[in-house]
Amino acid sequence: MFGTIAGVVAAVLLAIAAILAVFGWVYRLRSGRATTAASLKGKTIIVTGASAGIGKEAARDFARRGARVIMACRNLQKASKVASDIEASTGSKSVVVRELDTSSLASVRSFAARILAEERRLDVLVLNAGIGGPSERVLTSDNLELTMATNHFGHFLLANLLLGLLKDSQPSRVVVVASMAHGSVKTLDIENLNFKRKGSFKTFEAYCQSKACNILFTRQLAAMLKDSGVVVNSLCPGLVLTEIFEKADGLVLKYLLNIGAHLAGKTPEQGAQTIIHLAVSEDTATINGEFFDNCKVAKVGCDLVLDDGLGKKLWEASETLVGLQPEERHY
Repeated sequence: MFGTIAGVVAAVLLAIAAILAVFGWVYRLRSGRATTAASLKGKTIIVTGASAGIGKEAARDFARRGARVIMACRNLQKASKVASDIEASTGSKSVVVRELDTSSLASVRSFAARILAEERRLDVLVLNAGIGGPSERVLTSDNLELTMATNHFGHFLLANLLLGLLKDSQPSRVVVVASMAHGSVKTLDIENLNFKRKGSFKTFEAYCQSKACNILFTRQLAAMLKDSGVVVNSLCPGLVLTEIFEKADGLVLKYLLNIGAHLAGKTPEQGAQTIIHLAVSEDTATINGEFFDNCKVAKVGCDLVLDDGLGKKLWEASETLVGLQPEERHY
């Protein structure tokens, strides 16, 4: 009897795997691609989280196009090896590594200060670094929830600190890596962004909330920068086989999405295409405040992220939580 049940379970699992594999083949086949042949010679691009996954592949593409690529990464040893690999594969001699941990406001400020001291221009800022999140609520040294700090607050602060340089370098672009996972967010409690309320933290919900904040932040910044020469857009890279799921905790992120990514996900090179499209394409040079998927403007997953009033409240709360100073405001 048990042998029969085990056989049935095995058959069902194999059938599911086969279905996912077929879906993945079609999914990858329909993946959008950045088709522009535009050169980036003379341009400087920062990519956060560029030592792995879609960030690494975006950095490789930018280097191949002749850009000065600044890989903003937490693990310098790992990032240096990736930088050497990118230079070897592209022939570029303009890939540099700088230390940045977006979960630490001190690290963000230190990184930005170095960029402002060393770089004369910044043409594209790609806010890509992110984590799936821990299984339990973890606070950073800044008293911010780790997932929100890494995925939203650190990038919010970084964009503000570098905004003056971006405006001086215009036309320039900010590219924010969000996710369709934002669609599961039904409410956003501005008073509970760090899940202080007892029992409110759940790994997947924290990740989804951070992605909703990415889009709200994008739209608010885009509105504030209207006619400034700086365009800001967000994107979903799709289901991509990267380290983010392997390092995450929780059933959904660590196991279900990880398995799905292995069976049906895009490659990191495919997942990077919409980043590249928004950073490089002539077609997106004047588009502002939109959400992209597969290199096309897409519908967002929920109306909540289209609420401009909520976006303003999130901006104001984020300013307070990161301690944004008057001299750090460039809008």
